[in-house]
Amino acid sequence: MTAPDSMTVGTAIEPLLRAIADADSSARMVEAVEKLAQTRLEAAVPNLITVLGYNNPGAAVAAVEGLISIGQPAVKPLLELLDGYNYGARAWALRALAGIGDPLALDLLLDAAKNDFALSVRRAAARGLGTIHWDELSADQIVPAQAKVIEVLLAVSQDHEWIVRYAAITGLQELAIASTIRNPDLTCQILEHFDRLVDSDDSLAVIARIWLAQKEIQTYITEILSQQSTLEPKISVDWQTTLEKLYARKRQEQPHPEGDPHKFRSVAIAILKGE
Repeated sequence: MTAPDSMTVGTAIEPLLRAIADADSSARMVEAVEKLAQTRLEAAVPNLITVLGYNNPGAAVAAVEGLISIGQPAVKPLLELLDGYNYGARAWALRALAGIGDPLALDLLLDAAKNDFALSVRRAAARGLGTIHWDELSADQIVPAQAKVIEVLLAVSQDHEWIVRYAAITGLQELAIASTIRNPDLTCQILEHFDRLVDSDDSLAVIARIWLAQKEIQTYITEILSQQSTLEPKISVDWQTTLEKLYARKRQEQPHPEGDPHKFRSVAIAILKGE
């Protein structure tokens, strides 16, 4: 099948770009952006990135979905056209990069998660650090890159904004699962960190998210254990002992003062079951 030439592509998206420019309501803007995103044409990338800066969340969501569907060809433009002055546009761009998962965005995600002043940007970056496609890196690059990621996510999991901490837990969960076979020590480090956090965080939502992460990682490790005899190289960690150590409570729960969110454990469990 012959690839469409630039003139054909330009002709195809020109009316869609006009529809975005002529949109006289939020709903029409969203509809126009959705149609442009559905083309999945690389030529649409700059315009979809521009939409991220509009004050229209619905259109931004459509643009992010379009950029993710276009995939790798959208990565460099997203990095080059990132809006340093509009934190809303930055957050949307980072969501797109997170959805694509290209390691080219790793340095940006690391810096944004740790240093950006906007909580929406830190949140998007922290979540994105868990979605990197590690298999797109060479074997000798993976462990050093993951070491950088866990260093930042461990710090961000103690951010002063609970929503950023929540995103960091999500990122750590994905990193733990992704590294279970190749870098099991890192997975153990994340599980141990979760065990500490669940006793120290003051947000019920974050505690519930930690429990969910522990459950998902435990389920994955259990699956890996069942396949261990067929894995090559074999896992060099005694996961059964690790799980027993991390998930068995060896002490009775101490009473918590009035108002402490740990008291509402049943509510947190209900939140977990609803996710």
